Amino acid sequence: MSVPAIKASRLSDAGPAAPVLVAGPSLGTAVTPLWSRTAAALDTFTVIGWDLPGHGSSPAAVGAFSVEDLAAGVANLVNGARNAGDIAPEATVYYAGVSLGGAVGLQLALDHGELFQAVAVLCSGAKIGDADGWEERGETVRVQGTPTQVVGSGQRWFAPGFMEREPAAASALLHSLQNADRFSYAFCCSALAGFDVRGRLADITVPVLAVAGAQDVVTPPSFAELIADRVTNGTAAVVEDAAHLVPVEQPGRTADLLKDFFGTQYPEGK
Repeated sequence: MSVPAIKASRLSDAGPAAPVLVAGPSLGTAVTPLWSRTAAALDTFTVIGWDLPGHGSSPAAVGAFSVEDLAAGVANLVNGARNAGDIAPEATVYYAGVSLGGAVGLQLALDHGELFQAVAVLCSGAKIGDADGWEERGETVRVQGTPTQVVGSGQRWFAPGFMEREPAAASALLHSLQNADRFSYAFCCSALAGFDVRGRLADITVPVLAVAGAQDVVTPPSFAELIADRVTNGTAAVVEDAAHLVPVEQPGRTADLLKDFFGTQYPEGK
């Protein structure tokens, strides 16, 4: 396994001295349609999103990778942005990721915690699903393509009524799934199959906010509570009328939670 190539894009810019939020995506989504609504509401933050291999702006993966490898790739992005001046030397950096992006957040807190003032884990868990299920899904997509996942993902991703209320937002995310590279998606499934940091949560000393959608059947509120209970400094929150993609389903509430939590670590960011 090796660190995959991932690309970042700036979703908002609050100026050179503003705190920076690095935003991570869910499996099957591009970061821009997932996070742009919340980024717009995070008016005091510069938001930089990154895409999974073969999703959005990132190139397709050339081989297998782990969640640890993805975290190393994000750490490389942050260090590279610091060195290039894209993140100012005095800027405080935070992380927030959804589902697989949230798993990467936990891994970042374990392996690269010095890079972040605090981490938010949204609609995620210290272990998500079971290995056999992920490997089976990965094989299906590897053989038949990502369109096989569109119907099921639409049912899991959004709370009832969202697709009718916000058809453009839902469609953009489902199109990002359909356009994702099937082999990279399968590699992501294998990475999730091997991910389980439940026994290491006590080693995380970076402050962690764990957020769940009240109607999420993939990573229900109990997953967020477990994370918050086991890390050294954890807080759990539940977003009503949301399922698995809270930044697009409830952008205002998501932004408020992030600003309030990060503000306890960095008051100027509120």
